[in-house]
Amino acid sequence: MPDHHSFGPFVRRFLLEEVATDRNLSRNTQRSYRDTIRLLLRFITNRCGIDPTRLRVEQINADTVRAFMAHLEKDRGNSAITCNQRLAAIHSLFRFIGRKIPELVEHATQIQAIPLRRAAIPAMAYLEKHEIDALLAVPDRRQPQGRRDYAILLLLYNTGARASELAARTIGDFTLGVTPSVRLLGKGRKTRLCPLWKHTADFVREFVLPTHAAKPHTPVFLNVRGQPITRFGIHALVERTVTKAATTMPSLCTKSVSPHTLRHTTAVHLLRAGVDINTIRAWLGHASLETTNRYAQVDLEMKAKALEQCAVGQPDVPADRIRLWRRDDELMTFLRTL
Repeated sequence: MPDHHSFGPFVRRFLLEEVATDRNLSRNTQRSYRDTIRLLLRFITNRCGIDPTRLRVEQINADTVRAFMAHLEKDRGNSAITCNQRLAAIHSLFRFIGRKIPELVEHATQIQAIPLRRAAIPAMAYLEKHEIDALLAVPDRRQPQGRRDYAILLLLYNTGARASELAARTIGDFTLGVTPSVRLLGKGRKTRLCPLWKHTADFVREFVLPTHAAKPHTPVFLNVRGQPITRFGIHALVERTVTKAATTMPSLCTKSVSPHTLRHTTAVHLLRAGVDINTIRAWLGHASLETTNRYAQVDLEMKAKALEQCAVGQPDVPADRIRLWRRDDELMTFLRTL
């Protein structure tokens, strides 16, 4: 069997050439692909006793991948969503291999034909305004770390940023003039500008940026060791804050709160404030409007108000307040000319 069918060299080329260079995927996606391949190799080693350095592409077939997916679900307890992410990475790897080894196109196609599992979309958790206020009341703004924590929580709520997006912010990303905003780098390396409330801009200008050097590339948020904070650090901060806030706001005990929960909260509160769905999509950096439309389905309060308008027993609307499109004679005349 020719040496170029060895699995190892193709893994290296896939991660360095395809994922990192050609497709220019984010660092988080690169790590996810790498971890998937690492788990697959470990599974094959334990199951078949094959040294990963001697593994050949042909030894990883569709049955092997199906067994690996079953292992993720049953032995590692991964959810359907996580399993689908792992399988998508394997699909991508063998699509790359199929392009590089024409005689293995059919072999790669069989693996790519393994379908993703249907996964139930989890209920979208979000916080009410009084719960957000309870979180923001926790940090001690008299202390430097408290001011940092307050700024992070406030920006998560103001911008709806992902934890990784906020962790990477530098001084140069903030514009605090007449129309304050922050530049965020989202999925797919797409940049968006998010407006800042006056309170957010004033707090960042007064208590956060003055503590740093004036260089634009200086990270804004640091951990206790003086290093740039990570998304895991922001997750830990939110968890600590929720635990403390729950002592005065018991409703938080019934919710699983993460930075992404605050992102959902931003979207729902914007929707309640009357912001149109396209603006919210741009605010959050969604590639698809379908993703943003999920928020229109979670707000039971808005549904209840809409239902009240058509409930049996409601007083009739005066005829002079009914605006039917059929009554617009000018519009009808215009449409007939088309």
